[in-house]
Amino acid sequence: MAIDWLDLPAPPALPALFARAALRRGVSGRTLPSSGLRCQVSVDPAHLARYRQLCGFADNGLLPATYPHIQAFALQMRLLSDQRFPFPLLGLVHLQNRIRVLRPLGGLGPFTVSVQVRDLQPHDKGATFSLITQLHDQLGLLWEGDSRILCRALRLNGQLPEREAAAELAQSPLAHWQAPADIGRRYARVAGDYNPIHLSALSAKLFGFPRAIAHGLWNKARALAELSAHLPSAGYQVEVRFHKPVLLPGAVQLLASELAPSGQFSLLGTNQQTHMSGSWSPLN
Repeated sequence: MAIDWLDLPAPPALPALFARAALRRGVSGRTLPSSGLRCQVSVDPAHLARYRQLCGFADNGLLPATYPHIQAFALQMRLLSDQRFPFPLLGLVHLQNRIRVLRPLGGLGPFTVSVQVRDLQPHDKGATFSLITQLHDQLGLLWEGDSRILCRALRLNGQLPEREAAAELAQSPLAHWQAPADIGRRYARVAGDYNPIHLSALSAKLFGFPRAIAHGLWNKARALAELSAHLPSAGYQVEVRFHKPVLLPGAVQLLASELAPSGQFSLLGTNQQTHMSGSWSPLN
């Protein structure tokens, strides 16, 4: 499907997008738009330093593998709150996330970031689609993210896609950390993601959660910071599935398989409850 690209002069302002998303109700269609958004971005070193500190990344001279998601967040919000996008933004659930690091994430830009949606499929709890984010430099594609998102408000006919089950590898404890009560607010100030389910117990209860929950991409970033010795500088992908949310405050433990070109990891909480499972592997 050909993408109708709209090139923006700068990332859009978030407050108006949050207001537009909050007012949106109901499903307005059953197909995804063929439009996408692009703009140039550069990295603010002070912002990057705050992100590294919040997620536990050391300064190795490269951008953290999850950082392009932060650069693209305003574009993602603009795309998902547009009238042509058929689903209400509030209530969408981030099920899976895969990033591909094609080349070392060096430099501060300028980069071109782009976002689009595709691959609408039936799901046993509704319908899923992919939010595709790409980062380009002067040499071409540098990084790609695929966020698989569930819309419970839409039901599609058709056979459910089959999931390949990989053989499980032995994992041993690698790290553990606390997820403090305010980590959702602190991450929101850096990432721009002020979803109410992350900000306070009061706002989270409006959406059915007993307490605020940690951002899934903070969980992933925090895990990848601890997995730095397991991952090369480029030529790999990391995929995660989000299971049970991390209620705040909470304590979690990271398990991982041994150092190898491919491997698996898990983020566990109280009573060995799985919050996130993932894998890394070389790019084909």
